[in-house]
Amino acid sequence: MKQLTIGNVSLANPVILAPMAGVSDLPFRLLCHEQGAGMVCSEMISAKAILYHNKNTEELMQIHSDEGPVSLQLFGSDPDIVSEMAKKIEERPFSVLDLNMGCPVPKVVNNGEGSALMKNPLLAGKIIEKTAKAIQKPLTVKIRKGFDDAHVNAVEMAKIAQESGAAAVAVHGRTREQYYSGTADWDIIAQVKQAVKIPVIGNGDVVDAASALRLFEQTGCDGIMVGRGAQGNPWIFREILAALEDREIPARPNRRELYEMIVRHAQLSCTYKGEYITVREMRKHLAWYTTGLPHAAGLRRQINSMETMEELMEGMKLLLEA
Repeated sequence: MKQLTIGNVSLANPVILAPMAGVSDLPFRLLCHEQGAGMVCSEMISAKAILYHNKNTEELMQIHSDEGPVSLQLFGSDPDIVSEMAKKIEERPFSVLDLNMGCPVPKVVNNGEGSALMKNPLLAGKIIEKTAKAIQKPLTVKIRKGFDDAHVNAVEMAKIAQESGAAAVAVHGRTREQYYSGTADWDIIAQVKQAVKIPVIGNGDVVDAASALRLFEQTGCDGIMVGRGAQGNPWIFREILAALEDREIPARPNRRELYEMIVRHAQLSCTYKGEYITVREMRKHLAWYTTGLPHAAGLRRQINSMETMEELMEGMKLLLEA
C-alpha cells in the first residue's frame, strides 16, 4: 500500500473522504474515519463567510479530536481574503488546508469561485501562492479536468499549484460542464501525475474496492478520494483498505449493521446539530443508506414525514423487519 504524505502530514492510508457540501459534516466524517478513511475533508467553507463572522460557518468548522487528520476546505476568489482567513483559522485542529477550485455549483461559479478559477489560472496561482505563504500547515488544491471539453487544463493548473507552493493536488476527472454526469476521465489524472512531483490524489467514480484499485493502477496516483461512493456507505473505506492490504474484503453490512450505523449517524448528528436539523438532514442520508433495499420507497415516504427523533428511531426499526 502506498504511503501518502502531504507536506509534514503522513496519513495512515491513502484513502480520503472527499469534501461534499451538505454531506461531509462532522458526524459523517467521524463514521468514515471509524471505517478506515486515512483523512476526512470538511464541507466547503467560504473565506468571505469567515471574514463576516457568519454563524453557520462556525458550525462547519467544528472538528472533533476523534476524526483523525482533517482537511479543512476553503473557497474564495480574492487572494487577500483567502490568505488572511487561512491565517486567522490556522490554530484550529485541522491538519491540512485545501483550496476548492472545482465546485461546479452556479452560485459559486458565478462569483468567480470554485471551478470558475479553472478559467483563470493566473488568479488561481496568486491565491495558492499567497495562502501557502500565509500559513505553516500544508496547503492542497482540488481541481477538475477543466471548465469544459474545450478548456481541459488540469495539467497546467496542477503545475501552477506546485509552483505556487501547494503540497498536493486532487483531480476530479470531470469538467465543470459535466457536473457529476457521465464517466470520470482517469487519463487526465494520469497525465497530471506524470507532470508534477507533488502527490496527486485521484477523484471520480470510486464506488467500491475494485474501482479504487483500478484508479491506482491506471493513473499511478498517490491517493484516492471517495465522494458519492461513500454516501450512505461509510463501509466503503474498510473495503478499499482491505483490498489495498491484500486482505479478504469484508462482507457488505447486513440489516442489523445498517440499522446500527443509521442510528449512530442520527445520534451523532443530534448531539452536534440538535433534533430539528437532524431529522431533516437525515432524510437524504436515509435515502442513500436504503437504496436498493426491498420496500425502500415506502420507508423513504415515511421518513420524509417524520418530525422527531423518536419517530425516526421507530421508522428505522422497519429496516430490521422488512
